[in-house]
Amino acid sequence: MRLLFLSYLFQIFLTVKSGSHSFWMFSTFIKGETPFPEYQAIYMLDDIPFAYYDSNDNKLVHRGVNGPERTLDLGHVPQETIYEYMRSRSSYLRQLLNHTNSFHVLQKAAGCQLQGNDDVGTLMSKDTFNGETGEVRYYDPQSDSIYTDQVWPDAVDSIWVGSVHLVFAYYHPLCIEHLKTNLEKEKNRVLKKMMPRVRLLQKTLPDSGGAKVTCLATGFYPRHINLTLHRDGQPVSDHQITGGELLPNGDETYQMRKSLDVSAEELQHHHYTCTAEHLSLDNKLDISLDHEWDSVTTSIVPSVLIAAGLVCLAGVGVGALVLWRRTRTVFQVEAHRPLCK
Repeated sequence: MRLLFLSYLFQIFLTVKSGSHSFWMFSTFIKGETPFPEYQAIYMLDDIPFAYYDSNDNKLVHRGVNGPERTLDLGHVPQETIYEYMRSRSSYLRQLLNHTNSFHVLQKAAGCQLQGNDDVGTLMSKDTFNGETGEVRYYDPQSDSIYTDQVWPDAVDSIWVGSVHLVFAYYHPLCIEHLKTNLEKEKNRVLKKMMPRVRLLQKTLPDSGGAKVTCLATGFYPRHINLTLHRDGQPVSDHQITGGELLPNGDETYQMRKSLDVSAEELQHHHYTCTAEHLSLDNKLDISLDHEWDSVTTSIVPSVLIAAGLVCLAGVGVGALVLWRRTRTVFQVEAHRPLCK
C-alpha cells in the first residue's frame, strides 16, 4: 500500500486516545542524488516535535518553546548507530526486493505510549521502503509478547530466533523512561489547551451558481476535535463532506475544515451551522453562516491548502521532500538563521 511519511505519521498519532501520551522517533534514510541530508530523525512528544537530527550537522538538537536550546542526549542508542542501521537495512532491502532504480527511501517509526491512567502501553515500530509498508511490530509488556505483521522476509530474524523480542523487551522501559522524563520537562507545551477559532463561511461557485459552505477551525491544541457541519440542525452525512483532515499549523496548534457544495436552491431553503467540541471549551460552539472573509481567515486558508496538498502528494521522492522541508521549517530558529545549513 502506497503511503507518504507524513500521512502515516498522522494516522499513527490519531490512534492515540485522548489523555494518553506518546514518545516517537521518525527517521528517514535517502539513497540517491538529492539536496536532502542522507539521514534525518524527528523526535515527537505526543504531537510536538521537540528534537531533530540530520547527518549533515551530526547533532541531536532540542527545540524549546523559544527555539533550539541545547544539544540533546537521549542516551542508549547514538544517532550514528541508527544511521548505520538504516543504511545497511536499505541496502539489504534493495537487493531482497530487487529494486534497481538509483533512488531509495527507507522510513521507520518507533515509539511507546502511556495510557490515560498512567498504565504502560505498547512499544511499536513500523518500516516502509520506497513507499511500501513491509513490517509492523508491537511489543506488549504485560504479556512480554511481540506481534509481527511482516511482508518482507528477514534473514536476520530467521537466524537469530528471538533476537527481535529481546531488543523490544530491552528498549521498552528505556522508551517509557524518556517519555516520562521529557513529559515532565515539556509539560507546559504538551498539557496546554488552546481554544479553536471557528468560522462558517460561504463561497460562491460561479460554474454551478451554488456555493461551497465551509466549517473551519484553527489554532486549537490538543489535536482532538469534533467538528460537525449541520443542515437544519441535523449533521450532514460524511459522504457529502469534503475535507476533514487534521492538519498542523506552524505554531504547535492544529486546524481542520469540512466543506459542502450546495445548490442555490438548497442555500435558500436550508439553514447551515457548524459545531465544534474541544477539550479547551466548557461547552460546544455553535456557529452560524458568515458571508464575509475577515483578515484572520484569509491568512489561514493558504496554509490549509498548502498542508493538504503536501499530505496528498503522490510519490516517495515528493514525500521525502515534504518531510525535509517541514522538518527544517519546524526547527529553524529564525528566517535568517536556519538550524540546518
